[in-house]
Amino acid sequence: MSRLIRMDGSGHTTLAEWTADDPASVEAAVAAFREELELGSIAMVTRGPGQAEHVRELPLDEQLVIMRRPIAGG
Repeated sequence: MSRLIRMDGSGHTTLAEWTADDPASVEAAVAAFREELELGSIAMVTRGPGQAEHVRELPLDEQLVIMRRPIAGG
C-alpha cells in the first residue's frame, strides 16, 4: 500500500493511502495530492540516502510521497 503524507508539527499526517488495483483509493489520493499542491505544498519522493526528487504529479507506483510547505525566508 502506498501513502501520501504531509510533514507537519506532529511529525507527519497521512493524507491518503492507495493501491493500484483500487480505483477509488487512487482517485482519493490524486485529489488529496492536488489539494495540497493548491495550498502551496511541495511533493517529494526519496531517491536514495540523502536524495529526493520534486514531483508535480502523484507517482502511483511510489510507496511514499511526502508533501511539505516551502521553507520561508529569503
